[in-house]
Amino acid sequence: MENEIFEIISHGGNARAFAFDAIKAAQEGKIEEAEELLKQAQEELDIAHNTQTKLIQAEINGHNLQMNLLMVHAQDHLMTAISEKNLIEHIVGLYKVLHEK
Repeated sequence: MENEIFEIISHGGNARAFAFDAIKAAQEGKIEEAEELLKQAQEELDIAHNTQTKLIQAEINGHNLQMNLLMVHAQDHLMTAISEKNLIEHIVGLYKVLHEK
């Protein structure tokens, strides 16, 4: 289970990095690059979410998964990454409008 937890943390962190790189690209007027970075962020989130789903399914199927601080951290990290990526998509959209004018 520990490997899965670190996978969630790692891919969540990668997603956040791609998303924040997308803001920087959008600020520089590189909208296509920003949109590609957001796609990469989503791919990382999908991997993390799939891992999270596997852990949930294991618990549903009777495997006793002990909740610990590392698991809580992974969940927090993933949810924050999802939230930030969603907000950053809107910010990139605003930059797109600004650069079109």
